[in-house]
Amino acid sequence: MKVSDILRVKGNTLYTVTPDELLATGVNVMAEKDIGSLVVMEHGDLCGMLTFREVIQCIVKNGGALGTTIVRTAMDDHPLTCTGETELDEVRRMMLDRHARYMPVMDRRMLMGVISFYDVARAVVDSQNFENRMLKAYIRDWPAGEDEQPSAQL
Repeated sequence: MKVSDILRVKGNTLYTVTPDELLATGVNVMAEKDIGSLVVMEHGDLCGMLTFREVIQCIVKNGGALGTTIVRTAMDDHPLTCTGETELDEVRRMMLDRHARYMPVMDRRMLMGVISFYDVARAVVDSQNFENRMLKAYIRDWPAGEDEQPSAQL
């Protein structure tokens, strides 16, 4: 399974913020939309990710307040990215290695979407459930008498 399969199911709604906006503005968007990350875009290019992790770190650093902090000072300016062709197993490994919960999906310099660790986990579970149903159907439909092994006599 590839990242493009997740995006096809998930859709391509993206929420972005610019690096010079107030961090409070980004936090408000995240709360309004009930999302855990925002893509930080500057002049049409990805320049970072803002997730609840960076927000919390900034709040702690500022003694419990956002104040006039701008997104640029809090964002991850080197986010982990993948492409639509990246295999899901590779994405899982990358996310686990970097403790990344969100990953922008790029096609060259164009942002195609963002996948979360939740999206990846759900795709894996859905795939396993489908495989289990297929195996159970196959076993139920196994023709009687074919490939049977003789019973061992005691």
